[in-house]
Amino acid sequence: MSSENGQPDGGAEGAPPEQLALIRESVRTAKAPKAKPRTWRGAALAAELPVARVLVDKGVLHLDRYFDYAVPQELAADAQPGVRVRVRFGAGRHRVREGRREGGGLIDGFLIERRAESDYTGPLAALAQVVSPERVLSEELLGLARAVADRYAGSLADVLQLAVPPRNARAEQRPSPAPLPPPPAPGTGSWARYERGAAFLESLAAGGVPRAVWNALPGPGWSEELARAVAATLASGRGALVVLPDGRAVARVDTALTALLGEGRHAVLTADAGPEKRYAQWLAVNRGSVRAVIGTRAAMFAPVRDLGLVAIWDDGDDSHSEQHAPQPHAREVLLLRAAQDKCAFLLGGWSCTVEAAQLVESGWARPLVAGRDEVRRSAPLVRTVGDGDLARDEAARAARLPTLAWQAVREGLKHGPVLVQVPRRGYVPRMACATCRVPARCRHCSGPLEAQDTGAVLRCGWCNREEGAWHCQECGGFRLRAQIVGARRTAEELGRAFPAVPVRTSGREHVLDTVPSAPALVVSTPGAEPVAEGGYAAALLLDGWAMLGRPDLRAGEDALRRWIAAGALVRPQGAGGTVVVVAEPTLRPVQALVRWDPVGHAVRELGERAELGFPPVSRMAAVSGPAQAVAEFLRAVELPGEAEVLGPVPLPVTAPGRSRRAGAPPPGEHWERALVRVPPGRGAALAGALKAAQAARMARGGEGVWVRIDPPDIG
Repeated sequence: MSSENGQPDGGAEGAPPEQLALIRESVRTAKAPKAKPRTWRGAALAAELPVARVLVDKGVLHLDRYFDYAVPQELAADAQPGVRVRVRFGAGRHRVREGRREGGGLIDGFLIERRAESDYTGPLAALAQVVSPERVLSEELLGLARAVADRYAGSLADVLQLAVPPRNARAEQRPSPAPLPPPPAPGTGSWARYERGAAFLESLAAGGVPRAVWNALPGPGWSEELARAVAATLASGRGALVVLPDGRAVARVDTALTALLGEGRHAVLTADAGPEKRYAQWLAVNRGSVRAVIGTRAAMFAPVRDLGLVAIWDDGDDSHSEQHAPQPHAREVLLLRAAQDKCAFLLGGWSCTVEAAQLVESGWARPLVAGRDEVRRSAPLVRTVGDGDLARDEAARAARLPTLAWQAVREGLKHGPVLVQVPRRGYVPRMACATCRVPARCRHCSGPLEAQDTGAVLRCGWCNREEGAWHCQECGGFRLRAQIVGARRTAEELGRAFPAVPVRTSGREHVLDTVPSAPALVVSTPGAEPVAEGGYAAALLLDGWAMLGRPDLRAGEDALRRWIAAGALVRPQGAGGTVVVVAEPTLRPVQALVRWDPVGHAVRELGERAELGFPPVSRMAAVSGPAQAVAEFLRAVELPGEAEVLGPVPLPVTAPGRSRRAGAPPPGEHWERALVRVPPGRGAALAGALKAAQAARMARGGEGVWVRIDPPDIG
């Protein structure tokens, strides 16, 4: 204690013996203080390669570059490329002491490389701390992250936040298991049902790099087939990565892989896993202990060594699109990985997206399909109920279900569970021809026509032009129909109609994984359908217009994908499986469902989009924000000469208390959106121009706008 407090000098020497003993015990048992980041004033620099090039975790475009720092000698051994570091960032040139820059706030970063000298002529700040000697950023992962950032007009720091999970010290201190030797090549199994299935597996096992778009047969066999593709790749001594849409799909492939290969040969990476478990699994992959990875979109950047196969299941599912900047899609990331690592590629699903059809059409990938006879043996019988049937059906006028649907339910319940698919609420209406149901589109840009208010003039949802003399290009009709049919709860109605049968629901609040084979009614929203033991006896697909009538370029493709996903859970036609869809049978998605031909639908859709200049044939970007900010941004950006600007148009106002989607305005604010379209081959130029303009605007402190490449919902 000091003399100012009236105590004699000498510290604790005048304290009572009990107090001295307590002080000594406290000092003895106290833990050594943790090392804190330093300014390293006066410390010697590393004798070799004294400059560290660092990527700081700022995530803003005008700082999307590397910064040089001095390496103190005490950190030289641990400061290796790929480790996490902490640096001081933001000190000005005037804050220099003894030839080194000091001050600034502490910020995380990655050490990219060590150099002998810096290109920067001024004084350098020193590394403050090496967080961990674990190398978590390899050259391959860095190159992939840079490619993704460039493609999506984003920053490298934002991509690395998606690619490298947060550090967990306990997981890092534990050693990873020793790698297992390659397993034997698996048998063909159910891949024999496909025309080139056996050849595809043989190529993987032999170290080949086949690229295929796989249209899987209905039924539960897809998870085992995917597991066999992974096993064949592992047999060649290479690694494999599989990205799936949700945790239920991950669990099925996890079970199939464990049954085929046993424990310890694959890691599961999902965002739902706890931080310690997820980081431990990620480290096992990064260290080379595990060569196969399955997971949700969080796994698309997994650092698998000697990558031999990247695969994605159901690429049309919304879950594959990342919601955090720069919002990459798992399919596009895996395509970049296939090109970068020169590995095999497999895109699979019960349905087929337009992007998948384009890969086959361009010759980059080959189709992996079954013959029509095999498809007919595996698929259920599909029956339709259209507007004409509903008009003649008194039961349909009095109740929600037409007579054919009631009959299918009664018959199906005699043999097992029946699935009832009901679209979600909240679909926004768009306009269509009242006669032939073809969507009404703008004559100038082919965007969707909308009527904001009853009786209002039609206006394009892309370019905002008014349309006062619309007529249908398909049938010549002049009458329009607003497709507003939304989801209704059907559990009570079905429960009253079938009082002796249990009714189960599966949706956003509670998603069922499986249901038993006993008779039951299972009411589900799209994407939440549980798997029935032995398959469903029948399925009802209600309110088809609620999905076909969405104001979205992908409405037909997405409706068909969701219908086929439900139908694939139904028993084959030979076992009595029946699907009833309530939708106009003349529409292309309905016809494709009846024929069970999603590939043909995707090919025809691709041809139409090519004629109209729609994605994915063209590349498109969305620019959203306050009206003045969007206008200023469009004036400042140096777009490619072939670029076409559509809009801007007002965006729907987000209601207070409602969840805000990525790119939507904050609650109560009025935003506008413009679309920028370029022809094939100019996507990189468009992304580069938008990124440069956004970086310049942020550097000047201007009001930011939201830029998204390949927006999924363009109308």
